[in-house]
Amino acid sequence: MAKFFGTDGVRGLANAGKMTPASMLRLGQIAGQYFASKSGERSSALIGKDTRLSGDMIESALIAGLTSVGVDVKLAGVLPTSGTALMTQALGADVGVMITASHNKYPDNGVKFFGPDGCKLSDQAEADIETMLIDGGEGGVASAELGRVSGVEGLQLRYIELCKATLPTGQRLDGMKIVIDAAHGAAFATAAETLKALGADEVISIGVSPTGDNINAGCGSTETALLSKTVVAEGADVGVALDGDADRLIMCDETGKIIDGDQLLGLIATSWQTQERLRGSGIVATVMSNLGLERYLEANGLNLVRTQVGDRHVASRMRADGYNVGGEQSGHLLMTDYSPTGDGTMAAIQILSEIKRQGRPASKVLNVFEPVPQLLKNVRYSGQNPMSNPDLLSAIDAADKALSGEGRVLVRASGTEPLIRVMVEGGDKQMIQATADELSRLIERLDEAS
Repeated sequence: MAKFFGTDGVRGLANAGKMTPASMLRLGQIAGQYFASKSGERSSALIGKDTRLSGDMIESALIAGLTSVGVDVKLAGVLPTSGTALMTQALGADVGVMITASHNKYPDNGVKFFGPDGCKLSDQAEADIETMLIDGGEGGVASAELGRVSGVEGLQLRYIELCKATLPTGQRLDGMKIVIDAAHGAAFATAAETLKALGADEVISIGVSPTGDNINAGCGSTETALLSKTVVAEGADVGVALDGDADRLIMCDETGKIIDGDQLLGLIATSWQTQERLRGSGIVATVMSNLGLERYLEANGLNLVRTQVGDRHVASRMRADGYNVGGEQSGHLLMTDYSPTGDGTMAAIQILSEIKRQGRPASKVLNVFEPVPQLLKNVRYSGQNPMSNPDLLSAIDAADKALSGEGRVLVRASGTEPLIRVMVEGGDKQMIQATADELSRLIERLDEAS
């Protein structure tokens, strides 16, 4: 069997491959057995989902699988990923299940699992479930022991209250005019309501009319042109963009300039450092984060610990080493004082609070460092994954040495798509462009030859 789990759970084209109802039923059975073996008694699962068309189909298949092995299922309905993780904890469920493909368009879908602590599964747990998918877990329980299914009311309101509680004591967002883009996704009914409840003078909502097939389409954290345009047209103070499951945050200042996760991480780190809230003498980020962030933190007496790509790897390192801030350039921002997984709304509240505290325009607050020029190219392959090819490995090594310590080359396979991601970073823009182009062409040639 091909590897089931990717960088962030299971993901693929809905109703095809590993995302068919049959595959999801089987996954529900195996996940139910796995978590039941951990709890040692009758288990329960909480299922949340985003707004994409295939969510109901996948939810039904997972319910069938989980209940067939005696797991009671509670349905949260549409809820952000962090909300599902937090409610897994609050309701005492043995497993949390989030049906989402995050920032992908609606044809894709996926499944993320959380343990009873609300944390994403470790590599070992995913490997154990994959082994069970291949080798065991046949059959279910007797009919009298089947799991029961029930809906849980009011979880969106409970989640909003948890988000509101992250605003520093004594602060409000009065006087702020904010544009928020919910990507027609999981936070379409919660994000704007949260900011309004915190006192923002005016909240202009976009991306809040889900139809099942418009999630992340021309909006949200991956397509930010609409956010920038709306902020400038409305004369807003700042713009906030979430993705389909609302675990990412990208912002724009009053001029429409996009602010990525690295800038936001830098701001939260130094803000919390000033307030003596930062633990671990720095933050955790991934190999993708800009060198400019690393240098900015060093100048402020803080360190940057890097992990492989994926917010669950960031979260794991944070837990292991006692950090409470971490994240990714893509906008996954983790603040474990508030949530065990990334939360775009909670992160936005921290940033908006800092803008309000400083009393300066967003453009003066959010652009905290000058990024080192960085180029990212995605090269799709149709044949064999070329990452183990010796010619490619040799070319990567040569390119890295050519930058002479003034930059970086990172080439990796996507965990969710048949793509090779080529990232080149350095002070010479022409050199990084030429290097990225050369490596991309080599990958294309290797794919054609495979």
